[in-house]
Amino acid sequence: MTAKPAKRPVNGVLLLDKPEGLSSNTALQKARRLYNAEKAGHTGVLDPLATGLLPVCFGEATKFAQYLLDADKAYTATLKLGEASSTGDAEGEIIATARADISLAEFQTACQALTGDIRQVPPMFSALKHEGKPLYEYARKGIVIERKPRDITIYAIDITEFDAPKAVIDVRCSKGTYIRTLSEDIAKHIGTFAHLTALRRTETAGFTIRESHTLEALAELNETERDTLLLPCDVLVRHLPKIELNDRAVEMLQHGQRPRFSDGLPNDKPFRIYNKNGRFIGLAHYQAEIGRLKALRLMDTKQV
Repeated sequence: MTAKPAKRPVNGVLLLDKPEGLSSNTALQKARRLYNAEKAGHTGVLDPLATGLLPVCFGEATKFAQYLLDADKAYTATLKLGEASSTGDAEGEIIATARADISLAEFQTACQALTGDIRQVPPMFSALKHEGKPLYEYARKGIVIERKPRDITIYAIDITEFDAPKAVIDVRCSKGTYIRTLSEDIAKHIGTFAHLTALRRTETAGFTIRESHTLEALAELNETERDTLLLPCDVLVRHLPKIELNDRAVEMLQHGQRPRFSDGLPNDKPFRIYNKNGRFIGLAHYQAEIGRLKALRLMDTKQV
């Protein structure tokens, strides 16, 4: 029997175009096998029905994945008006029907009403946890758990196609937004039902679907070609301010010490740290009361 090749210490970010029908974790594991990577993680779940942009972090990049979870996102959603689904999307059973002869003017008014700062109740069919279990596990057993509404922001809803009962919208939103719930709420504003028949994530944290790669395309490449598609770890935190430190200060941070830093920085805000050669060291924050930097997340010098 041929031995499997040893896993590689791959570090970087892959912008994956997740296909329909795969869970985010399954897509992640397929990408990990293609790269033969030791460690991998993704930056936000997409439902099996959904497709689109799923940044995958390898190795040291997993340390900074949280900063992408908090990012704004954009989606293209296809709705079917007049029908409610048990899951809020096409994977569930139709449980109720109502009028579907919605006018464009009605739909536009509803979209405008749901734009801005709103409160949204997360759906039961979601990965949110209750007592250690995801809500969808309860939902599959017919158990409904009370969910508290959450504050979210819908920056824009653009109607790109409308021919009732079908509607296609482009949504730009804050973290924590459930497009299934948004679609249901739009319909509720009109006095009808709706569910998603398709959903595609087109943007997250400034990355766009145009920059992504499919599993099929990756499989056609050799190892060197695939590696060239990886983005550096610091792209995950490129929105944070940047400071440069001398070698001594870098060494102190890497040994758990807190170097002095005289320039006035906002207190307890994360900063990207680089050495004099432009190498990404990690994240630190400034403790104004003592005038020192404290490490938050640092790259492993043995890995990179």
